[in-house]
Amino acid sequence: MTGAPAAAAPGVVRRVLTAPRRWSVAGQTFALQVLVAVLVVVAGLAGAYLQASRYSTEEATAKVVAVAKSVASTPLVARAVQQPDPSRVLQPLAEHVRLRTGTDFVVIMSPRGVRYSHPNPAEIGKVFIGHIAPAAAGGQVVEDYTGTLGPSRRAVVPVSDHGRVVGLVSVGVRKAEVSATVRQQLPVLFAAGVAAALLCGLGTAVVARRVRRQTRGLGARELQEMYDYHDAVLHAVTDGLVLTDLEARIRVANDEAARLLGLPDDAAGRRADELGLPEPMVATLTDDAPRQDELQIAGGRALVVSKAVAVAGRRPLGYVVTLRDRTDLLALTGELDSARSLSEALRSQAHETSNRLHTIVSLIELGHAQRALAFATDELAQAQGLTDAVVGAVSGEPALTALLLGKSAQASERGVEFRIEPGSQWPEGIAPAADVVTIAGNLLDNAFEAVSQAPAPRRVTLDARVCDGSAVLTVSDNGPGLTGDVEQAFRRGYSTKAAGQAGRRGVGLALVAQSVTRLGGEIEVHGPPGARFVVRLPWGGGR
Repeated sequence: MTGAPAAAAPGVVRRVLTAPRRWSVAGQTFALQVLVAVLVVVAGLAGAYLQASRYSTEEATAKVVAVAKSVASTPLVARAVQQPDPSRVLQPLAEHVRLRTGTDFVVIMSPRGVRYSHPNPAEIGKVFIGHIAPAAAGGQVVEDYTGTLGPSRRAVVPVSDHGRVVGLVSVGVRKAEVSATVRQQLPVLFAAGVAAALLCGLGTAVVARRVRRQTRGLGARELQEMYDYHDAVLHAVTDGLVLTDLEARIRVANDEAARLLGLPDDAAGRRADELGLPEPMVATLTDDAPRQDELQIAGGRALVVSKAVAVAGRRPLGYVVTLRDRTDLLALTGELDSARSLSEALRSQAHETSNRLHTIVSLIELGHAQRALAFATDELAQAQGLTDAVVGAVSGEPALTALLLGKSAQASERGVEFRIEPGSQWPEGIAPAADVVTIAGNLLDNAFEAVSQAPAPRRVTLDARVCDGSAVLTVSDNGPGLTGDVEQAFRRGYSTKAAGQAGRRGVGLALVAQSVTRLGGEIEVHGPPGARFVVRLPWGGGR
Protein backbone atom coordinates (compact mmCIF):
# COMPACT_ATOMS: atom_id res chain seq x y z
CA MET A 1 0.00 0.00 0.00
CA THR A 2 1.37 3.37 -0.95
CA GLY A 3 -1.26 5.34 0.94
CA ALA A 4 -4.71 6.57 0.05
CA PRO A 5 -5.01 8.55 -3.20
CA ALA A 6 -5.37 12.29 -2.97
CA ALA A 7 -8.92 13.55 -3.01
CA ALA A 8 -10.01 14.83 -6.41
CA ALA A 9 -11.99 17.95 -7.05
CA PRO A 10 -15.75 17.43 -6.76
CA GLY A 11 -16.32 18.09 -10.43
CA VAL A 12 -13.61 15.64 -11.46
CA VAL A 13 -14.97 12.94 -9.18
CA ARG A 14 -18.39 13.34 -10.70
CA ARG A 15 -17.03 13.03 -14.21
CA VAL A 16 -15.12 9.89 -13.26
CA LEU A 17 -17.88 8.17 -11.31
CA THR A 18 -20.91 9.00 -13.40
CA ALA A 19 -21.63 9.20 -17.08
CA PRO A 20 -23.00 12.44 -18.55
CA ARG A 21 -26.68 12.78 -17.86
CA ARG A 22 -28.90 12.14 -20.82
CA TRP A 23 -32.60 12.40 -21.25
CA SER A 24 -34.30 9.87 -19.04
CA VAL A 25 -36.67 7.30 -20.49
CA ALA A 26 -39.54 9.22 -18.90
CA GLY A 27 -38.35 12.48 -20.49
CA GLN A 28 -37.97 10.85 -23.89
CA THR A 29 -41.38 9.24 -23.54
CA PHE A 30 -42.95 12.56 -22.57
CA ALA A 31 -41.31 14.43 -25.46
CA LEU A 32 -42.25 11.74 -27.96
CA GLN A 33 -45.84 11.59 -26.78
CA VAL A 34 -46.13 15.39 -26.83
CA LEU A 35 -44.79 15.43 -30.39
CA VAL A 36 -47.20 12.71 -31.43
CA ALA A 37 -50.08 14.53 -29.72
CA VAL A 38 -49.21 17.81 -31.47
CA LEU A 39 -48.99 16.07 -34.83
CA VAL A 40 -52.31 14.33 -34.23
CA VAL A 41 -54.01 17.58 -33.20
CA VAL A 42 -52.57 19.50 -36.16
CA ALA A 43 -53.54 16.71 -38.55
CA GLY A 44 -56.99 16.64 -36.98
CA LEU A 45 -57.42 20.39 -37.35
CA ALA A 46 -56.26 20.25 -40.95
CA GLY A 47 -58.61 17.38 -41.69
CA ALA A 48 -61.49 19.14 -39.96
CA TYR A 49 -60.79 22.33 -41.92
CA LEU A 50 -60.68 20.46 -45.20
CA GLN A 51 -63.84 18.59 -44.32
CA ALA A 52 -65.62 21.83 -43.34
CA SER A 53 -64.46 23.46 -46.57
CA ARG A 54 -65.70 20.54 -48.63
CA TYR A 55 -68.98 20.48 -46.75
CA SER A 56 -69.44 24.23 -47.34
CA THR A 57 -68.71 23.77 -51.02
CA GLU A 58 -71.17 20.89 -51.30
CA GLU A 59 -73.77 22.89 -49.41
CA ALA A 60 -73.26 25.90 -51.72
CA THR A 61 -73.51 23.62 -54.75
CA ALA A 62 -76.77 22.08 -53.59
CA LYS A 63 -78.13 25.51 -52.83
CA VAL A 64 -77.35 27.12 -56.21
CA VAL A 65 -78.62 24.07 -58.13
CA ALA A 66 -81.88 24.04 -56.17
CA VAL A 67 -82.47 27.78 -56.64
CA ALA A 68 -81.59 27.63 -60.33
CA LYS A 69 -83.97 24.72 -60.98
CA SER A 70 -86.70 26.41 -59.00
CA VAL A 71 -86.41 29.62 -61.02
CA ALA A 72 -86.16 27.73 -64.33
CA SER A 73 -89.32 25.78 -63.59
CA THR A 74 -91.38 28.91 -62.95
CA PRO A 75 -93.93 29.39 -65.81
CA LEU A 76 -93.53 33.17 -65.60
CA VAL A 77 -89.84 32.83 -66.49
CA ALA A 78 -90.60 30.58 -69.48
CA ARG A 79 -93.11 33.12 -70.86
CA ALA A 80 -90.99 36.19 -70.09
CA VAL A 81 -87.87 34.96 -71.91
CA GLN A 82 -89.96 34.74 -75.10
CA GLN A 83 -91.32 38.32 -74.88
CA PRO A 84 -89.80 41.31 -76.70
CA ASP A 85 -88.46 42.89 -73.44
CA PRO A 86 -87.65 40.04 -71.01
CA SER A 87 -85.64 42.22 -68.62
CA ARG A 88 -88.63 44.29 -67.58
CA VAL A 89 -90.18 41.21 -65.93
CA LEU A 90 -87.14 39.09 -65.18
CA GLN A 91 -84.81 41.67 -63.53
CA PRO A 92 -87.15 42.38 -60.56
CA LEU A 93 -87.93 38.69 -60.24
CA ALA A 94 -84.26 37.68 -60.24
CA GLU A 95 -83.30 40.28 -57.62
CA HIS A 96 -86.18 39.25 -55.42
CA VAL A 97 -85.08 35.61 -55.58
CA ARG A 98 -81.41 36.56 -54.95
CA LEU A 99 -82.22 38.52 -51.83
CA ARG A 100 -84.60 35.88 -50.49
CA THR A 101 -82.24 32.96 -51.05
CA GLY A 102 -79.04 34.64 -49.96
CA THR A 103 -77.24 33.94 -53.20
CA ASP A 104 -74.90 36.44 -54.88
CA PHE A 105 -76.43 36.46 -58.33
CA VAL A 106 -79.42 35.12 -60.25
CA VAL A 107 -78.88 35.61 -63.97
CA ILE A 108 -81.57 34.71 -66.49
CA MET A 109 -80.34 34.65 -70.08
CA SER A 110 -81.13 33.56 -73.58
CA PRO A 111 -79.92 30.18 -74.87
CA ARG A 112 -76.99 32.07 -76.45
CA GLY A 113 -76.03 33.66 -73.10
CA VAL A 114 -77.39 37.20 -73.46
CA ARG A 115 -78.28 38.40 -69.95
CA TYR A 116 -81.81 39.44 -69.11
CA SER A 117 -81.00 40.06 -65.41
CA HIS A 118 -77.93 40.80 -63.27
CA PRO A 119 -77.20 42.33 -59.82
CA ASN A 120 -75.40 45.07 -61.74
CA PRO A 121 -77.95 46.45 -64.22
CA ALA A 122 -75.09 47.66 -66.42
CA GLU A 123 -74.32 44.04 -67.27
CA ILE A 124 -77.79 43.36 -68.66
CA GLY A 125 -77.68 42.74 -72.42
CA LYS A 126 -74.11 41.51 -72.30
CA VAL A 127 -72.96 37.93 -72.86
CA PHE A 128 -72.73 35.68 -69.80
CA ILE A 129 -69.17 34.76 -68.74
CA GLY A 130 -68.90 31.00 -68.20
CA HIS A 131 -69.73 27.65 -69.72
CA ILE A 132 -73.31 27.26 -70.90
CA ALA A 133 -73.15 24.81 -73.79
CA PRO A 134 -74.21 21.70 -71.81
CA ALA A 135 -77.13 23.61 -70.29
CA ALA A 136 -78.18 24.95 -73.71
CA ALA A 137 -78.27 21.34 -74.86
CA GLY A 138 -80.65 20.44 -72.05
CA GLY A 139 -78.07 19.44 -69.45
CA GLN A 140 -76.67 21.10 -66.35
CA VAL A 141 -73.42 22.93 -65.52
CA VAL A 142 -71.87 23.16 -62.03
CA GLU A 143 -68.50 24.85 -61.82
CA ASP A 144 -66.16 27.32 -60.13
CA TYR A 145 -65.63 30.26 -62.42
CA THR A 146 -64.51 33.87 -62.24
CA GLY A 147 -67.08 36.23 -63.64
CA THR A 148 -67.95 39.90 -63.26
CA LEU A 149 -68.43 39.46 -59.46
CA GLY A 150 -65.23 37.47 -58.96
CA PRO A 151 -64.70 33.74 -58.31
CA SER A 152 -67.95 31.95 -57.60
CA ARG A 153 -69.58 28.56 -57.26
CA ARG A 154 -72.34 28.52 -59.91
CA ALA A 155 -74.96 26.32 -61.55
CA VAL A 156 -76.50 26.77 -65.02
CA VAL A 157 -79.80 24.99 -65.90
CA PRO A 158 -82.10 25.28 -68.95
CA VAL A 159 -85.54 26.93 -69.11
CA SER A 160 -87.80 24.65 -71.15
CA ASP A 161 -91.12 25.23 -72.85
CA HIS A 162 -92.73 22.00 -74.07
CA GLY A 163 -89.35 20.35 -74.38
CA ARG A 164 -87.67 23.24 -76.12
CA VAL A 165 -84.87 25.23 -74.38
CA VAL A 166 -86.00 28.86 -74.49
CA GLY A 167 -83.59 30.29 -71.91
CA LEU A 168 -81.00 29.62 -69.21
CA VAL A 169 -80.81 30.38 -65.47
CA SER A 170 -77.50 30.73 -63.60
CA VAL A 171 -77.35 31.06 -59.83
CA GLY A 172 -74.06 31.49 -57.98
CA VAL A 173 -72.39 32.14 -54.62
CA ARG A 174 -69.07 33.89 -54.45
CA LYS A 175 -66.16 31.77 -53.16
CA ALA A 176 -65.45 34.40 -50.57
CA GLU A 177 -68.79 33.67 -48.97
CA VAL A 178 -68.00 29.95 -48.92
CA SER A 179 -64.64 30.64 -47.28
CA ALA A 180 -66.31 32.95 -44.77
CA THR A 181 -68.61 30.12 -43.75
CA VAL A 182 -65.60 27.88 -43.17
CA ARG A 183 -63.80 30.58 -41.21
CA GLN A 184 -66.76 30.88 -38.90
CA GLN A 185 -66.19 27.26 -37.88
CA LEU A 186 -62.46 27.72 -37.17
CA PRO A 187 -62.85 28.90 -33.54
CA VAL A 188 -64.83 25.81 -32.69
CA LEU A 189 -62.29 23.58 -34.43
CA PHE A 190 -59.39 25.34 -32.72
CA ALA A 191 -61.03 25.05 -29.29
CA ALA A 192 -61.59 21.34 -29.85
CA GLY A 193 -57.94 20.95 -30.90
CA VAL A 194 -56.69 22.80 -27.82
CA ALA A 195 -58.87 20.65 -25.56
CA ALA A 196 -57.58 17.50 -27.20
CA ALA A 197 -53.97 18.74 -26.82
CA LEU A 198 -54.51 19.49 -23.13
CA LEU A 199 -56.01 16.06 -22.51
CA CYS A 200 -53.13 14.39 -24.37
CA GLY A 201 -50.61 16.48 -22.44
CA LEU A 202 -52.20 15.56 -19.12
CA GLY A 203 -52.25 11.86 -19.98
CA THR A 204 -48.68 12.05 -21.23
CA ALA A 205 -47.54 13.74 -18.02
CA VAL A 206 -49.16 10.99 -15.92
CA VAL A 207 -47.55 8.26 -18.01
CA ALA A 208 -44.16 10.01 -17.94
CA ARG A 209 -44.31 10.37 -14.17
CA ARG A 210 -45.05 6.68 -13.76
CA VAL A 211 -42.26 5.71 -16.17
CA ARG A 212 -39.84 8.04 -14.37
CA ARG A 213 -40.69 6.43 -11.04
CA GLN A 214 -40.30 2.90 -12.42
CA THR A 215 -37.02 3.59 -14.26
CA ARG A 216 -35.51 5.68 -11.43
CA GLY A 217 -35.06 8.56 -13.83
CA LEU A 218 -32.49 6.65 -15.91
CA GLY A 219 -32.04 7.11 -19.63
CA ALA A 220 -32.51 4.42 -22.26
CA ARG A 221 -28.78 4.07 -22.83
CA GLU A 222 -28.10 3.92 -19.11
CA LEU A 223 -30.72 1.18 -18.72
CA GLN A 224 -29.24 -0.74 -21.64
CA GLU A 225 -25.71 -0.42 -20.26
CA MET A 226 -26.91 -1.42 -16.80
CA TYR A 227 -28.61 -4.51 -18.18
CA ASP A 228 -25.61 -5.46 -20.34
CA TYR A 229 -23.12 -5.02 -17.50
CA HIS A 230 -25.27 -6.76 -14.91
CA ASP A 231 -25.99 -9.65 -17.27
CA ALA A 232 -22.30 -9.97 -18.14
CA VAL A 233 -21.26 -9.91 -14.48
CA LEU A 234 -24.03 -12.32 -13.50
CA HIS A 235 -22.85 -14.94 -15.98
CA ALA A 236 -19.13 -14.27 -15.52
CA VAL A 237 -18.87 -14.89 -11.78
CA THR A 238 -17.56 -18.34 -10.87
CA ASP A 239 -19.94 -18.73 -7.91
CA GLY A 240 -23.55 -19.75 -8.34
CA LEU A 241 -26.05 -16.93 -7.78
CA VAL A 242 -29.80 -17.38 -7.28
CA LEU A 243 -32.27 -14.56 -6.64
CA THR A 244 -35.71 -15.43 -5.28
CA ASP A 245 -38.66 -13.19 -4.55
CA LEU A 246 -40.67 -13.09 -1.34
CA GLU A 247 -42.88 -15.92 -2.64
CA ALA A 248 -39.90 -18.26 -3.16
CA ARG A 249 -40.02 -17.99 -6.94
CA ILE A 250 -36.76 -18.12 -8.87
CA ARG A 251 -36.19 -14.75 -10.49
CA VAL A 252 -32.55 -14.95 -11.59
CA ALA A 253 -30.11 -17.86 -11.72
CA ASN A 254 -26.75 -17.58 -13.42
CA ASP A 255 -25.06 -20.31 -15.45
CA GLU A 256 -23.03 -21.67 -12.53
CA ALA A 257 -26.12 -21.95 -10.30
CA ALA A 258 -28.01 -23.77 -13.06
CA ARG A 259 -25.09 -26.18 -13.44
CA LEU A 260 -24.63 -26.85 -9.73
CA LEU A 261 -28.33 -27.33 -9.01
CA GLY A 262 -29.32 -28.88 -12.35
CA LEU A 263 -32.00 -26.26 -12.94
CA PRO A 264 -34.21 -26.61 -16.04
CA ASP A 265 -34.33 -23.90 -18.69
CA ASP A 266 -37.77 -22.77 -17.53
CA ALA A 267 -36.79 -22.39 -13.86
CA ALA A 268 -37.27 -18.60 -13.87
CA GLY A 269 -40.67 -17.72 -12.43
CA ARG A 270 -41.23 -21.15 -10.84
CA ARG A 271 -41.23 -21.91 -7.12
CA ALA A 272 -38.11 -23.54 -5.74
CA ASP A 273 -40.10 -26.50 -4.38
CA GLU A 274 -41.27 -27.34 -7.92
CA LEU A 275 -37.79 -27.95 -9.34
CA GLY A 276 -36.94 -31.33 -7.78
CA LEU A 277 -34.12 -29.98 -5.61
CA PRO A 278 -32.93 -31.70 -2.41
CA GLU A 279 -34.95 -30.85 0.69
CA PRO A 280 -32.16 -28.83 2.37
CA MET A 281 -31.74 -26.69 -0.75
CA VAL A 282 -35.51 -26.24 -1.04
CA ALA A 283 -35.57 -25.07 2.57
CA THR A 284 -32.76 -22.64 1.85
CA LEU A 285 -34.56 -21.16 -1.14
CA THR A 286 -38.01 -20.98 0.46
CA ASP A 287 -37.56 -19.96 4.08
CA ASP A 288 -36.57 -16.52 5.35
CA ALA A 289 -33.64 -17.58 7.55
CA PRO A 290 -30.23 -16.10 6.65
CA ARG A 291 -27.31 -18.49 6.16
CA GLN A 292 -23.56 -18.07 6.26
CA ASP A 293 -21.18 -20.62 4.73
CA GLU A 294 -23.47 -23.58 5.28
CA LEU A 295 -22.33 -26.87 3.79
CA GLN A 296 -24.94 -28.75 1.73
CA ILE A 297 -24.92 -31.64 -0.69
CA ALA A 298 -26.80 -31.14 -3.97
CA GLY A 299 -26.44 -33.08 -7.17
CA GLY A 300 -23.58 -35.10 -5.71
CA ARG A 301 -21.55 -31.94 -5.03
CA ALA A 302 -20.51 -30.25 -1.80
CA LEU A 303 -21.77 -26.65 -1.84
CA VAL A 304 -21.04 -23.83 0.57
CA VAL A 305 -24.31 -21.88 0.75
CA SER A 306 -24.88 -18.32 1.95
CA LYS A 307 -28.16 -16.43 1.97
CA ALA A 308 -29.01 -12.78 2.60
CA VAL A 309 -32.00 -10.47 2.16
CA ALA A 310 -32.07 -8.25 -0.95
CA VAL A 311 -33.34 -4.80 0.06
CA ALA A 312 -34.15 -1.78 -2.13
CA GLY A 313 -34.27 1.24 0.15
CA ARG A 314 -36.21 -0.15 3.09
CA ARG A 315 -38.34 -2.53 1.08
CA PRO A 316 -37.27 -6.21 0.92
CA LEU A 317 -37.33 -7.55 -2.62
CA GLY A 318 -36.35 -11.15 -1.96
CA TYR A 319 -33.26 -13.17 -1.16
CA VAL A 320 -29.81 -13.66 -2.69
CA VAL A 321 -28.35 -17.15 -2.40
CA THR A 322 -24.71 -17.76 -3.33
CA LEU A 323 -23.38 -21.25 -4.06
CA ARG A 324 -19.68 -22.09 -3.99
CA ASP A 325 -18.58 -25.47 -5.25
CA ARG A 326 -16.17 -27.00 -2.74
CA THR A 327 -16.38 -30.57 -3.96
CA ASP A 328 -12.80 -30.80 -5.22
CA LEU A 329 -11.45 -28.79 -2.30
CA LEU A 330 -13.18 -30.99 0.28
CA ALA A 331 -12.07 -34.11 -1.57
CA LEU A 332 -8.49 -32.86 -1.44
CA THR A 333 -9.00 -32.00 2.23
CA GLY A 334 -10.17 -35.54 2.89
CA GLU A 335 -7.19 -36.97 1.06
CA LEU A 336 -4.94 -34.59 2.98
CA ASP A 337 -6.46 -35.74 6.27
CA SER A 338 -5.89 -39.34 5.24
CA ALA A 339 -2.31 -38.54 4.27
CA ARG A 340 -1.83 -36.70 7.56
CA SER A 341 -3.13 -39.70 9.45
CA LEU A 342 -0.69 -41.93 7.58
CA SER A 343 2.16 -39.51 8.22
CA GLU A 344 1.32 -39.36 11.92
CA ALA A 345 1.26 -43.12 12.05
CA LEU A 346 4.60 -43.28 10.23
CA ARG A 347 6.01 -40.63 12.57
CA SER A 348 4.96 -42.59 15.62
CA GLN A 349 6.37 -45.76 14.09
CA ALA A 350 9.61 -43.94 13.30
CA HIS A 351 9.78 -42.78 16.90
CA GLU A 352 9.18 -46.30 18.15
CA THR A 353 11.66 -47.71 15.65
CA SER A 354 14.28 -45.23 16.82
CA ASN A 355 13.74 -46.31 20.42
CA ARG A 356 14.01 -49.95 19.43
CA LEU A 357 17.20 -49.34 17.44
CA HIS A 358 18.72 -47.56 20.43
CA THR A 359 17.72 -50.52 22.55
CA ILE A 360 19.28 -53.01 20.11
CA VAL A 361 22.53 -50.99 19.86
CA SER A 362 22.74 -50.69 23.64
CA LEU A 363 22.21 -54.46 24.06
CA ILE A 364 24.99 -55.12 21.56
CA GLU A 365 27.33 -52.66 23.33
CA LEU A 366 26.59 -54.39 26.63
CA GLY A 367 27.51 -57.71 25.09
CA HIS A 368 24.01 -59.15 24.88
CA ALA A 369 24.01 -59.90 21.15
CA GLN A 370 21.60 -62.82 21.41
CA ARG A 371 19.10 -60.71 23.32
CA ALA A 372 19.46 -57.94 20.72
CA LEU A 373 18.83 -60.46 17.91
CA ALA A 374 15.79 -61.88 19.67
CA PHE A 375 14.39 -58.43 20.38
CA ALA A 376 14.79 -57.34 16.74
CA THR A 377 13.32 -60.58 15.41
CA ASP A 378 10.32 -60.32 17.73
CA GLU A 379 9.53 -56.72 16.67
CA LEU A 380 9.88 -57.64 12.98
CA ALA A 381 7.55 -60.56 13.47
CA GLN A 382 4.95 -58.35 15.15
CA ALA A 383 5.08 -55.74 12.35
CA GLN A 384 4.90 -58.41 9.66
CA GLY A 385 2.09 -60.06 11.52
CA LEU A 386 0.08 -56.82 11.53
CA THR A 387 0.71 -56.36 7.80
CA ASP A 388 -0.22 -59.96 7.02
CA ALA A 389 -3.37 -59.64 9.14
CA VAL A 390 -4.58 -56.54 7.32
CA VAL A 391 -3.65 -57.83 3.87
CA GLY A 392 -5.21 -61.17 4.60
CA ALA A 393 -8.34 -59.66 6.03
CA VAL A 394 -9.11 -57.36 3.10
CA SER A 395 -8.44 -58.57 -0.41
CA GLY A 396 -8.85 -56.64 -3.63
CA GLU A 397 -8.40 -52.85 -3.56
CA PRO A 398 -4.73 -51.94 -2.84
CA ALA A 399 -5.61 -48.38 -1.84
CA LEU A 400 -8.01 -49.64 0.83
CA THR A 401 -5.40 -52.08 2.10
CA ALA A 402 -2.79 -49.32 2.38
CA LEU A 403 -5.30 -47.10 4.17
CA LEU A 404 -6.17 -49.81 6.67
CA LEU A 405 -2.49 -50.43 7.42
CA GLY A 406 -2.08 -46.79 8.37
CA LYS A 407 -5.32 -46.79 10.36
CA SER A 408 -4.20 -49.93 12.22
CA ALA A 409 -1.03 -48.21 13.34
CA GLN A 410 -2.98 -45.08 14.25
CA ALA A 411 -5.47 -47.13 16.28
CA SER A 412 -2.66 -48.87 18.09
CA GLU A 413 -1.08 -45.54 18.97
CA ARG A 414 -4.39 -44.15 20.28
CA GLY A 415 -5.23 -47.23 22.32
CA VAL A 416 -8.10 -48.34 20.11
CA GLU A 417 -8.78 -51.97 19.30
CA PHE A 418 -9.18 -51.93 15.53
CA ARG A 419 -10.62 -55.16 14.14
CA ILE A 420 -11.20 -56.19 10.54
CA GLU A 421 -13.81 -58.89 10.14
CA PRO A 422 -12.37 -62.12 8.71
CA GLY A 423 -13.23 -62.76 5.10
CA SER A 424 -13.65 -59.07 4.29
CA GLN A 425 -13.20 -58.31 0.62
CA TRP A 426 -13.45 -55.21 -1.52
CA PRO A 427 -12.79 -56.06 -5.17
CA GLU A 428 -10.83 -53.58 -7.22
CA GLY A 429 -12.95 -51.46 -9.58
CA ILE A 430 -16.06 -51.07 -7.44
CA ALA A 431 -15.37 -47.35 -7.14
CA PRO A 432 -12.50 -44.96 -7.86
CA ALA A 433 -9.68 -45.37 -5.34
CA ALA A 434 -10.01 -41.74 -4.21
CA ASP A 435 -13.69 -42.28 -3.33
CA VAL A 436 -12.92 -45.52 -1.48
CA VAL A 437 -10.23 -43.76 0.58
CA THR A 438 -12.58 -40.83 1.25
CA ILE A 439 -15.46 -43.04 2.42
CA ALA A 440 -13.50 -45.55 4.51
CA GLY A 441 -10.97 -43.03 5.84
CA ASN A 442 -13.55 -40.52 7.06
CA LEU A 443 -15.78 -43.18 8.61
CA LEU A 444 -12.79 -44.66 10.47
CA ASP A 445 -11.57 -41.23 11.57
CA ASN A 446 -15.03 -40.46 12.96
CA ALA A 447 -15.11 -43.83 14.72
CA PHE A 448 -11.65 -43.28 16.28
CA GLU A 449 -12.73 -39.83 17.45
CA ALA A 450 -16.00 -41.19 18.83
CA VAL A 451 -14.29 -43.83 21.02
CA SER A 452 -11.29 -41.69 22.00
CA GLN A 453 -13.12 -40.27 25.04
CA ALA A 454 -14.96 -43.47 25.88
CA PRO A 455 -13.76 -45.82 28.66
CA ALA A 456 -11.81 -48.94 27.72
CA PRO A 457 -12.21 -51.16 25.90
CA ARG A 458 -12.44 -48.96 22.80
CA ARG A 459 -13.41 -50.96 19.75
CA VAL A 460 -13.74 -50.08 16.05
CA THR A 461 -14.73 -52.77 13.55
CA LEU A 462 -14.66 -52.75 9.74
CA ASP A 463 -16.40 -55.22 7.49
CA ALA A 464 -16.45 -55.27 3.66
CA ARG A 465 -18.64 -57.65 1.64
CA VAL A 466 -20.15 -58.08 -1.81
CA CYS A 467 -23.69 -59.41 -1.97
CA ASP A 468 -26.73 -59.09 -4.22
CA GLY A 469 -25.00 -56.84 -6.73
CA SER A 470 -23.84 -54.36 -4.08
CA ALA A 471 -20.61 -53.73 -2.24
CA VAL A 472 -21.29 -53.18 1.46
CA LEU A 473 -18.83 -51.40 3.76
CA THR A 474 -19.67 -51.36 7.47
CA VAL A 475 -17.83 -49.35 10.13
CA SER A 476 -19.01 -49.70 13.73
CA ASP A 477 -17.77 -48.51 17.11
CA ASN A 478 -18.78 -48.68 20.76
CA GLY A 479 -18.75 -44.92 21.27
CA PRO A 480 -21.69 -42.71 22.27
CA GLY A 481 -23.23 -42.82 18.78
CA LEU A 482 -24.80 -40.04 16.73
CA THR A 483 -27.26 -37.82 18.55
CA GLY A 484 -29.68 -35.30 17.10
CA ASP A 485 -30.71 -35.04 13.46
CA VAL A 486 -28.76 -37.67 11.53
CA GLU A 487 -29.72 -36.18 8.14
CA GLN A 488 -28.41 -32.81 9.29
CA ALA A 489 -25.09 -34.46 10.14
CA PHE A 490 -24.67 -35.52 6.52
CA ARG A 491 -26.00 -32.42 4.84
CA ARG A 492 -24.15 -29.76 6.79
CA GLY A 493 -21.05 -31.51 8.07
CA TYR A 494 -21.62 -32.89 11.52
CA SER A 495 -19.10 -32.61 14.38
CA THR A 496 -19.33 -32.90 18.13
CA LYS A 497 -15.92 -31.22 18.47
CA ALA A 498 -14.77 -27.61 18.25
CA ALA A 499 -13.66 -26.41 14.83
CA GLY A 500 -10.15 -27.44 13.99
CA GLN A 501 -7.55 -25.75 11.90
CA ALA A 502 -8.92 -23.87 8.88
CA GLY A 503 -12.42 -24.87 9.98
CA ARG A 504 -11.98 -28.41 8.69
CA ARG A 505 -14.07 -30.00 11.43
CA GLY A 506 -17.46 -31.29 10.46
CA VAL A 507 -16.79 -32.07 6.79
CA GLY A 508 -16.06 -35.80 7.04
CA LEU A 509 -19.61 -37.10 6.85
CA ALA A 510 -20.46 -34.52 4.19
CA LEU A 511 -17.59 -35.86 2.07
CA VAL A 512 -18.81 -39.41 2.62
CA ALA A 513 -22.37 -38.45 1.62
CA GLN A 514 -21.12 -36.59 -1.44
CA SER A 515 -19.03 -39.56 -2.66
CA VAL A 516 -21.77 -42.12 -1.98
CA THR A 517 -24.40 -39.96 -3.73
CA ARG A 518 -22.18 -39.46 -6.76
CA LEU A 519 -21.58 -43.23 -6.97
CA GLY A 520 -25.33 -43.93 -6.80
CA GLY A 521 -25.17 -45.61 -3.38
CA GLU A 522 -26.87 -45.18 -0.02
CA ILE A 523 -25.93 -44.88 3.66
CA GLU A 524 -27.60 -46.37 6.72
CA VAL A 525 -26.89 -45.26 10.29
CA HIS A 526 -27.72 -47.38 13.35
CA GLY A 527 -27.37 -46.61 17.06
CA PRO A 528 -26.93 -45.49 19.77
CA PRO A 529 -25.66 -47.23 21.72
CA GLY A 530 -22.57 -47.08 19.59
CA ALA A 531 -22.70 -46.21 15.91
CA ARG A 532 -22.82 -48.40 12.83
CA PHE A 533 -22.45 -46.89 9.36
CA VAL A 534 -23.45 -49.12 6.44
CA VAL A 535 -22.49 -47.94 2.95
CA ARG A 536 -23.96 -49.74 -0.06
CA LEU A 537 -22.54 -49.10 -3.51
CA PRO A 538 -23.87 -50.68 -6.72
CA TRP A 539 -21.44 -53.05 -8.41
CA GLY A 540 -21.47 -54.92 -11.68
CA GLY A 541 -25.01 -55.43 -12.95
CA GLY A 542 -26.39 -53.50 -10.00
CA ARG A 543 -24.68 -50.25 -10.95
